[in-house]
Amino acid sequence: MTQSTPTQALTRRDAARILASASVGAWIAARSAYALPISGEGTPVLLPGSPMSSERLALIERFKKDSEGLQNKFEARTHKSDWVMPYRLFRTESRPESKDKLPLVVYLHGSGGQGDDNAKQLGLGNIFGTRVWLLPENQKAHPCFVLAPQSNRGWVRYDPEQLKKNEYEIVAGPGQGVSLALEVIDAVRKEFPIDDRRIYVTGQSMGGAGTWNIIAARPGFFAAAVPCCGAISKDDGTNSLETPLWNFHGDSDQTVPLSLSRDRIAARRKSGGHPLSTEYAGVDHNVWEWAYTEPALIDWLFSQKHS
Repeated sequence: MTQSTPTQALTRRDAARILASASVGAWIAARSAYALPISGEGTPVLLPGSPMSSERLALIERFKKDSEGLQNKFEARTHKSDWVMPYRLFRTESRPESKDKLPLVVYLHGSGGQGDDNAKQLGLGNIFGTRVWLLPENQKAHPCFVLAPQSNRGWVRYDPEQLKKNEYEIVAGPGQGVSLALEVIDAVRKEFPIDDRRIYVTGQSMGGAGTWNIIAARPGFFAAAVPCCGAISKDDGTNSLETPLWNFHGDSDQTVPLSLSRDRIAARRKSGGHPLSTEYAGVDHNVWEWAYTEPALIDWLFSQKHS
């Protein structure tokens, strides 16, 4: 990750002032007036204050308000293979004059997005991980395509024989849903001007586990990965070590134990990887609300690319 020279850091008073008087869009635009300095260990500086502060919670509420309607910009599509995988695709409306190829952000939904209606993966808690890239200010700074596949078989791998009996025993290897999602990604890459050097993956809870699974299934393919509170899987964090990764988890998560993230991060570091890891104090399972409204995440993600 490229390091920057610290200049004027955003203070809590600055954040409170902006949040009290501006929309999420204005907040994102205003961040250009303040450097997002990099700490000595190469970790982007997070928004100041406690995660449960009124200022931080206000930002989350403003995101919900200002992002409403962006889900309608996704086109409904399907991919036919071993079974039919519905997916949603956002085609950027902001194209550089040079007509260069653009990044692709792949979002893997949580359990609440499972199904085949091609809608739930954009709703409920998934609104953060699907809409944040579409905010006008983000599209202006980082125009990109966004892909949101929908799986009715999860993202990790289940024993095929047990699955026939509707029994879900997690085993090692690429998830059935992940395998189809990779087919969708390949199809979209062929159809649209996507920069293969800048394909990113992120997901939450079940989709967080899927994020760990998909980078293991295709090592070195993704330019960066952002798992949020990844659920149980056989992926221990040691695969695709060269892929820049930023993991998020709430330290009060009552659904997915924090230890799962800590173990994966520890294993990755022990094997020579350099993942980033953020634990939010007092935050439960819905850590994605904090992660995807962290301005530093947007800039960090799009700064990653294959050489």
